[in-house]
Amino acid sequence: MARTLPQLSGGTFLCDGGLETTLMFHQGVDLPHFAAFVLLDDEPGRERLKSYYASYLALCADTPGAGYLLDTPTWRANPVWAALLGLDAERLRATNTLAARTACALRDEWAPRLSGPIVVGGVIGPRGDGYVADAPHSVADAADYHTPQAQALAAGGVDMLAAMTMTDSSEALGIALAARRVDLPVSLSFTVETDGRLPSGETLGEAIERVDASAPPAYFAINCAHPAHFMAALHTSEPWVGRIRCVRANASQKSHAELDAATELDLGDPQDLAQRYRGLKSALPRLNVWGGCCGTDLTHLRAIRDALAARGVDGVAATP
Repeated sequence: MARTLPQLSGGTFLCDGGLETTLMFHQGVDLPHFAAFVLLDDEPGRERLKSYYASYLALCADTPGAGYLLDTPTWRANPVWAALLGLDAERLRATNTLAARTACALRDEWAPRLSGPIVVGGVIGPRGDGYVADAPHSVADAADYHTPQAQALAAGGVDMLAAMTMTDSSEALGIALAARRVDLPVSLSFTVETDGRLPSGETLGEAIERVDASAPPAYFAINCAHPAHFMAALHTSEPWVGRIRCVRANASQKSHAELDAATELDLGDPQDLAQRYRGLKSALPRLNVWGGCCGTDLTHLRAIRDALAARGVDGVAATP
């Protein structure tokens, strides 16, 4: 039976921000095809990843009562993208397992410093581009495609799987089935366009209800979109809203097409984003996992943490 996740019992959990955008735009790291897992290939790369995660873990350690969701840098670590980078199936499997073990080692190192638990999430990204709907041939096809990565992450010891930037419900449902095969809980995170709909054209409610009807995940999330793009879709009393526990928004209010064409990083307004997060709690009654996505960094997450503390969100205290 899949393990129980502590974030399902309430409290507040923090995450990191935009891993890839931070590495590329702030640290000048070359990430071919936006793939952060390439840094696992050597010791300097692994140390860079550890340093990145350590900055967010330190923020969480400075937040009494908060737990932390520590995600692996494996958003691109699936066969389509690995082939573009010259990795065969065996090396891809080993890379995913190494990513999981590296995250678990960080969990063990930092656990004594945090007042809340650390949950290691094995990240699974879409088969295609994270901004473009590229539906699989079938749900079964998606399950078969993502199962090897799920198996490799499970072998490395992750506590859960975390599907990120899902553009349609079919692929999300396939990953939910893959998670069942490896007996791990999973969160499924959708991205939306500026109209609040998935790139597939589905509404958030339609996508969540379709997946829940066949293979309910532990919870749902929204990532890689600004709150301005999806807040209106949340003003409803329909049950699916209560299934969303995590938000990892972009810093920028630009559309996905505009972000794809941009040559400079749009940092948005960290304080404005933090206040929008503060308002999300009213729309999403079970929201308790807070992080960032493209363009966000430690500045944004600190502002979000402080805004939640000011609002009196459960499990978040002001910095001593």
